Amino acid sequence: MAKCITCGTELHPERARKYNYCMGRECQEKNAQGLTMVAVGMNKAADEIMILDERTRDELASGKYRDQRRGSFGTSVPVPGTPAAPPAAKPSGRPPRRAQPERPAPPARRPWTRQQERLALIYNEQGLRPDEIARKLGVSTYTATQIVLAARNRAKG
Repeated sequence: MAKCITCGTELHPERARKYNYCMGRECQEKNAQGLTMVAVGMNKAADEIMILDERTRDELASGKYRDQRRGSFGTSVPVPGTPAAPPAAKPSGRPPRRAQPERPAPPARRPWTRQQERLALIYNEQGLRPDEIARKLGVSTYTATQIVLAARNRAKG
């Protein structure tokens, strides 16, 4: 008969199949471990909550659970060499305005690397929150959010 590893009392056979400690308060406090839960975005109305184990981790990495609120599978950044089509101009009935001389755009200031950006997008598409992404990249939560937003805005424009 199986015994509790903390107090030595006999375990019920059904409990012994999964656990090596009894239901005593002290034994629970010493041995019980929490489960890591993950919210998988399935649609606008609800998320599915799952226990994050190896199988779920593999399924998330393979892209099985795609958040429909996000636009695409894989990375959100467009593939190089595929220019975005400019928006079509609507005729307004007014004479065209005189062309203004173009000013060069100021250089974009990015306090993160291209590798951090790629990783942040991957983590974001896997459903990680900005604070989790920030921890993995070694940046602030604000910076992690800015990385993802800047990449999405570049993908749109």
